[in-house]
Amino acid sequence: MSDTSFLAWPFFEARHRELSQQLEAWCRSELPRDHSDVDATCIQLVRDLGKAGFLEGTAGEHIDVRSLCLIRETLARHDGLADFSFAMQGLGTGAISLYGSDEQKQWLDKTRRGEAISAFALSEPRSGSDVAQLDTTAERDGDSYRLNGEKIWISNGGIADIYTVFARTGEGPGAKGLSAFLVPADTPGLEIRERLESVAPHPLARLGFNDMVLPASALIGKPGQGFKIAMSVLDVFRSTVGAAALGFARRALEESLSRSRSRELFGATLADLQMVQGHLADMALNVDAAALLVYRAAWTKDQGAERVTREAAMAKLFATDQAQQVIDQAVQLHGGDGVRKGHIIESLYREIRALRIYEGASDVQKVVIARSMLAEE
Repeated sequence: MSDTSFLAWPFFEARHRELSQQLEAWCRSELPRDHSDVDATCIQLVRDLGKAGFLEGTAGEHIDVRSLCLIRETLARHDGLADFSFAMQGLGTGAISLYGSDEQKQWLDKTRRGEAISAFALSEPRSGSDVAQLDTTAERDGDSYRLNGEKIWISNGGIADIYTVFARTGEGPGAKGLSAFLVPADTPGLEIRERLESVAPHPLARLGFNDMVLPASALIGKPGQGFKIAMSVLDVFRSTVGAAALGFARRALEESLSRSRSRELFGATLADLQMVQGHLADMALNVDAAALLVYRAAWTKDQGAERVTREAAMAKLFATDQAQQVIDQAVQLHGGDGVRKGHIIESLYREIRALRIYEGASDVQKVVIARSMLAEE
């Protein structure tokens, strides 16, 4: 049974504790799922999460980040693909929630019900964490825009119904000349050029935009606001990446405690060995410290802070890096089972690695934190 004592922390309200209980019951009934057909499983998970009402908070004018984090932590603890499916519904529509027109926001009803799948198309072969370098262009052509370029490592690529696409519109150099667009998946000129496989089973793709014509109404926000929009979305959702890592780490700790109590070695259980006790203590310390940073960032945003760039960067950096260590230690405590394909610990070991890269790699988060401090007087 997972430790839920953190729900008594002052970061949370009664509604958060109720949400946690409801989702935990749903997870125990519905998860994990079969991952042999990742596309089909993700589509069904989105539908089921929507029917159960857990996608309601992923979009809209007032996004409760603490709820998003609680949901991601809980889903990740039960099934990494369920967490992925939930997370992309929020990230993929974040720009529309924050800056979209009334017409564009009509999509949000569908994504919240699980009737449409969304994707966030930012990364490119030459620009990952350095968003200002992106090469995809959107040239104004009368009352429309013409998109050309390529995106890579796009989550939900190939199964999404709508994409938030960032492109260079040229209002200024670097980050000042980017804009965001809402692109329905059936728009002529969108190509799924390659489906990508990673160590964890997620739907990923390389997208191409070949003379795609978009109406001016596809523009999200104003021309040249693309970088601001992207950073605002990441400000909201970056903390939730730390929450997912926290969920993986909690599961690894749970499994390690169970293993230590039952596994015998040298005439005693693993739990009787002081070295193992030390490892378990380190794991528990990392889990709680990560939880404090994650929910501090989420609470700060929910209190009305315009930006939580430093807090979110700290939460993501620490939670993902420490979860990697917790899970690696769990592998050691499980011995051969820890690397056996299909074992929960082996699955967690594959799931955690990508979180230290996407939505800003760990080293980039260090730069973000340092610059935020240096900017203060």
